[in-house]
Amino acid sequence: MQITKRVSYERDTKIINAASFTIEREDHTIGNIVRMQLHRDENVLFAGYKLPHPLKYKIIIRIHTTSQSSPMQAYNQAINDLDKELDHLKNAFEAELARHSGSQSRQY
Repeated sequence: MQITKRVSYERDTKIINAASFTIEREDHTIGNIVRMQLHRDENVLFAGYKLPHPLKYKIIIRIHTTSQSSPMQAYNQAINDLDKELDHLKNAFEAELARHSGSQSRQY
């Protein structure tokens, strides 16, 4: 069985503070979420992604940052922030579900 790295990093040799991240086994869903999170970072000058081919299940995210940050720092920060946001969303959903389930059982 061949093991594929989930995320690979390639520094851009022509542009300072630019790099590409190839994420295996992902599509537009993750690409767009990560891109939008990167746009929230004031040190990110450019963030975009592409699906190289519709039959290849991977995305390539390009990041260009100011000198105050690096593409790796911006990527890691975006992933960490998304992780926190999704945890918050999950907890809020579960709390509301528990509150709603509790009120439903009292009605019947």
